[in-house]
Amino acid sequence: MDVIYLDFQKAFDKVPHGRLVSKLDAQIGGEILKWVENWLSERKQRVCLGGEFSEWRDILSGVRQGSLLGPLFFITYINDIDDQINSRLLKFADDTKVYFKVNSPENIERLREDLCKLVPWSKEWQMLFNVEKCKVICTLVMIILMLVILWMVIDYK
Repeated sequence: MDVIYLDFQKAFDKVPHGRLVSKLDAQIGGEILKWVENWLSERKQRVCLGGEFSEWRDILSGVRQGSLLGPLFFITYINDIDDQINSRLLKFADDTKVYFKVNSPENIERLREDLCKLVPWSKEWQMLFNVEKCKVICTLVMIILMLVILWMVIDYK
């Protein structure tokens, strides 16, 4: 089993409120949705540096990390990330793992195709990956298979 650990750039900070509400509307609607909209709306922030304060600015994205609802809203927002792929995904708060049994060149290609499908999703939903923090864990079978393929390519030359 090969596992790819995905890392979203500033995951909790990037969730756009309007898009989150549209996804929630499809799932819950009604009074609960109105409560969520109220919880997300009219939030402001400013910066203090050297005793000087910036102007107040509206907060249009992000879910509160220290809250009980923040991780739930984040998972709801990214829940459809695996709709178009063959691999399995495990999601817990902002930790997302893609896993797939890779034991043939065809399966390597399937996993590669799945990863390629995740990129357009991340751009469409404004949840880009932090590539430097994404990690791959290969099983021994995968390593041996890649070495055999490499050996075949070298031997072919």
